Amino acid sequence: MYTISLGDDGAQLRPLEPWRAEEFLAHIDRGREFIGRYVGLPDVVTSPQSSRAFLQSYADKAAADAGRIYGIWTDGTLVGGVLFKTMDVERGTAEAGCWLEPSAAGKGLVTRAARVIIDWAIDERGIHRVEWLVAAANEASIAVARRLGMSKDGVLRESYAHRGERHDIEVWSVLAPEWRR
Repeated sequence: MYTISLGDDGAQLRPLEPWRAEEFLAHIDRGREFIGRYVGLPDVVTSPQSSRAFLQSYADKAAADAGRIYGIWTDGTLVGGVLFKTMDVERGTAEAGCWLEPSAAGKGLVTRAARVIIDWAIDERGIHRVEWLVAAANEASIAVARRLGMSKDGVLRESYAHRGERHDIEVWSVLAPEWRR
């Protein structure tokens, strides 16, 4: 297994694998309400079995070269993550995303971790376009897209149903030539 340093504060990025299901569930439990404001992850990961199944789905995606998931650790504790929800190497596209528990918010962890995985996707896998889909009300995630140098492509009006409400989704992206600059 490998670990990538995210800076001088000791934060680390590692693959988030099925054998970490209990740790992943404990992390989701700590941030369930905060994380669940905009994403459905806490509604899917509710038990050891569902936690393992979720992580296994990403292990399967990784094996098929169709997605990846990574955890962010600080002081040995899983506090968030970044992922490629989808990755189509043949077409050169990927959709990146993130989540954090409240204790990790506002420290630049997602921005640093997203840079690592986007670098890898563009430089190693030949991805041409990385997208970042975000609820229009999620100002923190929109700020990450801006810090990553992404451009706002548009808004998908009421395209995302979450906890009984429909939400607008902003589509942000960066192209490989822009990223390399």
